[in-house]
Amino acid sequence: MSLIRRQFLSRAAVGGSVLAAPAIVSAQTKLNWKMTSAYPKGSPFYMDGPGSATDLAKRIREMSDGRLIIQVFGAGELIPAFEGFDAVRAGTVEMNHANSYFWTGKTFAAQYFTAVPFGMNFQGMNGWLYDGGGIDLWNEVYEPFGLVAMPCGNTGVQMTGWFKKEIKTVADLKGMKMRIPGLAGKVLANLGVDVKVLPGGEIFPALERGVIDAAEFVGPFQDRRLGLHKAAKYYYTTGWHESSTVSELMINKAAWAKLPKDLQAIVQNAAAACNVISEGWCQRNNSEAMEDLKKQGVIARPLPDEVIKALRAETQKVLADAVAKDALTKKVHDSYFGFKAKFDRWAEVSEEAFHVTVRG
Repeated sequence: MSLIRRQFLSRAAVGGSVLAAPAIVSAQTKLNWKMTSAYPKGSPFYMDGPGSATDLAKRIREMSDGRLIIQVFGAGELIPAFEGFDAVRAGTVEMNHANSYFWTGKTFAAQYFTAVPFGMNFQGMNGWLYDGGGIDLWNEVYEPFGLVAMPCGNTGVQMTGWFKKEIKTVADLKGMKMRIPGLAGKVLANLGVDVKVLPGGEIFPALERGVIDAAEFVGPFQDRRLGLHKAAKYYYTTGWHESSTVSELMINKAAWAKLPKDLQAIVQNAAAACNVISEGWCQRNNSEAMEDLKKQGVIARPLPDEVIKALRAETQKVLADAVAKDALTKKVHDSYFGFKAKFDRWAEVSEEAFHVTVRG
C-alpha cells in the first residue's frame, strides 16, 4: 500500500470517529427527569395500573433502553396536587401528569383538551387530537407558557356524580355544595351550585361529613374505590359533562427541545399507547364495578330531561361568553365543534346504526 493511500485511510478513520462520536455519546447519555401528578401515589388508572403515570414512565424507560429515566411523584410528595403547571413552567420538574382543565385560571382554552360538556366521546376526541389539529392547538395555547402537551390517558365517559338527595328539578341544584372541576363546574355554578375543587383524596371525607352535598370524580370503579357510595345514595349516570376525559402529559418546552428526536418519538408513542390502554382498562373495570354497586343498593339513574336541557343551555352560554372574550379560545372552540359536527354525522351512519341493531 502506498504511503499516500495509508495517509488517506488514516485520515478517513480519524474523521469517521470524530463524526460518529456525537451519536455514540447521545446513545449512551442517560437522562433523569421528574414527573409530578395531580393524583396521589397508588391511585388506580392515574398512578397505578395499565396506562397510568407509572406505566408511562416504565414504557419510556424500556423503549429508550434506560436512556430516559422518569421518577414519578404523586400529589403532595414533591408539590401540591394542583401546582404542576407552575412547576413545569419554572423547570422545577420536567413533566406533570394531570388534566388540562385544572389550569382554567391560566387559560380558559386549556379545558377543551380534557373534556367539554356535551362534547365528543373517546373516538371523536382522539380523531380531533391526533388527526384534526387538536394537539397542535393544545401546544399553541401553551406556547406563551413554555410548555408542550399531549394526551396520555382517557377515562372514557364519566358519571355526573354522587348526591345525598334526589335531583328532580333544576331548583334542587340551587345552594348545593358540589365537588366538580372544569367547565362543568362553571356551568353548575351558574345554576346556583356552590362549586368546590378538591383533590381526589379529600372527596370522601368532605362528602361523608357534609362539607359537600354531592361529588363528581370519575366512574364506577374509581368512585367505589373512594367509598363515595357509602357517603351518598344517589348516583346520577348521565355523562353530560365529561363524555371523554383526557389525561395530560405536560412537558417543559426547553427540556423537550433538548431531547434527541428518537427520545421525543419514544415519549410521544408511549403516551399514545397509554391513552388507548388506559381507556380499555376503564371499560372493563367500570362495567364490573357498576354491577357491583347496583348489588349494594346504589340508586343509579340518568338526570331528568329538564335538568339536562338546563345544563345544555347554560353550557352554550358559558362557551359563547368565553369565545367572545378571547380569540385563541374561539380558535380552539371552532376547531373542536367543527370536528364534532362532522364526527356526529358519521356516527349517525356508523355507531348509531350499530347500537340500534344491537338493542333490537
